[in-house]
Amino acid sequence: MNLYAINTGYFKLDGGAMFGVVPKSIWNKLNPADENNLCSWALRCLLIKDEGKLILVDTGMGDKQDAKFLGHYYLHGDDTLDKSLAMHGFTRNDITDVFLTHLHFDHCGGCIVKENDQLVPAFKNATYWSNEAHWQWATQPNDREKASFLKDNILPIQQSGKLKFINVNELSSIDQKLEDKNKFPTIYQSPFSKNVSFIVANGHTRCMMLPVIKYMGKTIVYMADLLPSVGHIPLPYVMGYDMFPLTTLNEKKIFLSEAEQNNYILFFEHDAINECCTLQQTEKGVRVKDIFKLSEIT
Repeated sequence: MNLYAINTGYFKLDGGAMFGVVPKSIWNKLNPADENNLCSWALRCLLIKDEGKLILVDTGMGDKQDAKFLGHYYLHGDDTLDKSLAMHGFTRNDITDVFLTHLHFDHCGGCIVKENDQLVPAFKNATYWSNEAHWQWATQPNDREKASFLKDNILPIQQSGKLKFINVNELSSIDQKLEDKNKFPTIYQSPFSKNVSFIVANGHTRCMMLPVIKYMGKTIVYMADLLPSVGHIPLPYVMGYDMFPLTTLNEKKIFLSEAEQNNYILFFEHDAINECCTLQQTEKGVRVKDIFKLSEIT
C-alpha cells in the first residue's frame, strides 16, 4: 500500500463560522483571520494505492463554478488536483474509485467537470462511492444546509451510472455508542480494499463516512469535517456549520479517547499547515502530541 496527500488548493471561510462559540480572541491565535474575518483552509484529499486499486478520498472544490460563486470562497494557491496527481505519476484516468466522505461542495466539487457545456465525471474510469442515507440528505436538503449541496456536483454522478452506495446503518454512528466511550462504533469494511474501513458520524451532516486505513502497522483516520484541523481538537471547538453540534461533541469525545489510547494518526483535510498528528492526554484533555507529514510516516 502507498498513501499520498493530494493538495487541490486553499479556500477561505469565516473564522467565526469555523470555530462556533469559541471567541475570536482565542481562535484567531490558532488560525489568524484577514481583514474580512476570513481564514485559509486546505482542500487536502488522500490517494490510496492498494490491491490493484487507486482510490481517491474526496476531490476538493473543483473549478467549474462561476466567478461569483468562487468569489465567495477565494480559491487560491498553486496546487490543483491534476498537478498533485502528476507529482506522484498519476492522472485522473488512473483513479479506480472515488470515496466521498460527504457531498458538501468543498469535498465533492472535483467529481464533475464541464466539457462542451456538459457535466461529466472527472474520473472516467472510476466508481463513485457514497451511502443512500447521505445521498438522500444531500439531494433533498434542508434549508440551512442546501447552499453546501450543489446539484451540479451531485446529480451528474448518478446520471453517469458510476455511482454505488455502501450499505450502512446510520444509527451505528459514534453518537449512538455512548454506553462505551472507549470504543469505536460499528466499523464498516470498504468494498474496494481489505485495508480500508470506515466509521459513520452524524454531527456535521447526516451519515458522513470517515476512512480508517491500516498502513505500515499503524491506523490512519481521514478526519473530513469531524475534526477539520488541529485547532478543532479541544471539545468545545465545534463548527457553526455542523447540523447537530451536540452530536459532534459526543462524537469527538468518543473518537479522541479511542484515538489517543491507540496512537491513531489523524489526517486533516482542511488544516492549511498540518497534515497529520498523534494525540496525548493532558490535564486539559486530549491534545496534540506530534505533528508531521503523511510522507514522514515510517
